[in-house]
Amino acid sequence: MTILVTGTAGFIGSHVVQRLLDRGDRVVGLDSLNDYYDVALKQARLARFIDHPRYTHVHADLADRGAIEDVFTRHSPRRVVNLAAQAGVRYAAENPHIYVASNVTGFLHVLEGCRQHGVEHLVYASTSSVYGANTAMPFTEHEAAEHPLTLYAATKKANEQMAHAYAHLYGIPCTGLRFFTVYGPWGRPDMALFLFTRAILADEPIRVFNHGRHKRSFTYVDDIVEGVIRTLDRIPGKDPAWRGEAPDPASSGVAPYRLYNIGNEQPVELLRYIEVLEQCLGRKARMEMLPLQPGDVPDTEADISDLIADVGYSPMVPVEEGVARFVAWYRDYYQP
Repeated sequence: MTILVTGTAGFIGSHVVQRLLDRGDRVVGLDSLNDYYDVALKQARLARFIDHPRYTHVHADLADRGAIEDVFTRHSPRRVVNLAAQAGVRYAAENPHIYVASNVTGFLHVLEGCRQHGVEHLVYASTSSVYGANTAMPFTEHEAAEHPLTLYAATKKANEQMAHAYAHLYGIPCTGLRFFTVYGPWGRPDMALFLFTRAILADEPIRVFNHGRHKRSFTYVDDIVEGVIRTLDRIPGKDPAWRGEAPDPASSGVAPYRLYNIGNEQPVELLRYIEVLEQCLGRKARMEMLPLQPGDVPDTEADISDLIADVGYSPMVPVEEGVARFVAWYRDYYQP
């Protein structure tokens, strides 16, 4: 089938495209190649598959309504995986408008394309950041998440609500995936593992927020991709158990709509994460201990029982293995 994937020059998007091509799908990939971080890295990700006979690349911005309409008209995708977004929790303090343009207006253009062209399933990226001020662990999709602490999280929460509205009004099956702290080869240079690796190899200090005491459900990229593929192949319907009470936040009741957490069930303390990296690099880090940053949450822990029950999968790669794979890729790519 033909699948439209947005954000194909991105970290997760490039991995998803490779998996879809490997299993025989036709992929139309869209990316704007913006300069939020190193464009050369984005181009190198694309170079791995851009000449594949079943891949078609479109250079466009999600916020460009005409360009997105043209993509849907020309290629008539059967399914859509929307991974394009302005990423980064802290960058929003400097450039808030780009988050709304890409993550809200751009997502509206994707929803409209799905509506006008009879797409059978839209899978889109959300984030664990939507849990915001929630403190009950582990985070579950069945509890309301109404208090995001950053603009980035607010835009992704808006995506979930927009998708539900379109699923209800137009019958478009929509599945949202709340990703938990993704890491691995070809990762983003603004993320902790990348920053730490570069600094340690250069014998520079690393900034360790919350004194390294917070925990995260660090999730290896291959585990995320497996979750994306399996949920893409499971088209949601209305919740048959709904009897007119307040709808379940995870499954609605009035719309073909679903939310899933995708994260490692075993959260890891940041200091342990750094220790694993030190072992892989064979060097010790010089740590600058700092307080928790505004907008950061002390801990994240994913409840993935629904993902396991519905698609038969849970993330499996431990940080010891995942960090080692990242370090091997980093040394090969950058030749430090």
